[in-house]
Order: sequence, then C-alpha cells, then structure tokens
Amino acid sequence: MKIRSHEDLEVFQLALEAAMEIFEISQRFPKEEKYSLTDQIRRSSRSVCSNISEGFRKRRYPKPFVAKLIDSEGEAAETMTWLKFACACKYISIEVKDRKSEKYDCILGKLVNMGRNPQQWQY
Repeated sequence: MKIRSHEDLEVFQLALEAAMEIFEISQRFPKEEKYSLTDQIRRSSRSVCSNISEGFRKRRYPKPFVAKLIDSEGEAAETMTWLKFACACKYISIEVKDRKSEKYDCILGKLVNMGRNPQQWQY
C-alpha cells in the first residue's frame, strides 16, 4: 500500500489507538488528578500522534523529520512513565499498565526504525 499521508502509517494508527485507550482509562482517574496525572498522560499520548503528523509533513528534510520522530519517542516514553504512576497509585492494574506499555514499546520500535532510515520516507 502506498503511503499518501501520515494517517496511512501503521505507527500513526497505533499511536492514535493508544491515545484513545489512554483517554478511556484516564476518565476513571480521581477528580483530584484532573490537573496533574490525567492531563499529563493525555497530553503526552496525544503528542506522539501530533509529532508523527508534523514530522511526516517535514519528511523531505531529513533532520527536521528525524527530530520530530525523536520528539514522538520522548512523548511515548513519557506516557509510559505516567502509566507507571497510574499503576503505583492503583488507578490501573499492573496488567493494564503492561499491555499499554507493550503497545508503546512497539510504537517506539517503529519510530526508531523510521528515524534510522529517513531517506526511505522522502519524496
């Protein structure tokens, strides 16, 4: 399949799915977490997608493209950290944390692979 937009990228689709899952589980966080954990985990999970989108539009310039992929990696890692906090606070189970972390590990792997070979994505 030919990639015509960032939405065609498997990594974008996975990141969007993961962000929506984070949104769903974070709706059950306590109200006192609204301006801390809830906002932070939602922001970082959504930022993975937005950085992929922005980076894909910059793909004709390898350095900015790779920089946006690296930003996405950082946001994915941040989301995994917030998942650990949510688990430690007993807002989510260890199983939920582990499943979401596995998904973010997969996303990270795809981002790293894209960044190692940016010319593949140029047009």
